[in-house]
Amino acid sequence: MLTMGEKITILLKRRNMSISELAERTNQSKQNLYRKIKRDNFREEDLHKIAAALNCTYFCGFKMEDTGETI
Repeated sequence: MLTMGEKITILLKRRNMSISELAERTNQSKQNLYRKIKRDNFREEDLHKIAAALNCTYFCGFKMEDTGETI
């Protein structure tokens, strides 16, 4: 299974975008974003901003298998 940092790196390549450009679009320093990717340390808010900057949709949640309820 890919880490979130690996997924973001793949998306950057597919979008022909650099970490510097993504950092600028998400209002953070290149160094800060690089550390987050390297350590795979993101807040959900970060992931929504990154998704928007990469023209993607971020989704995350839990589905209770016995009831089908999603949280």
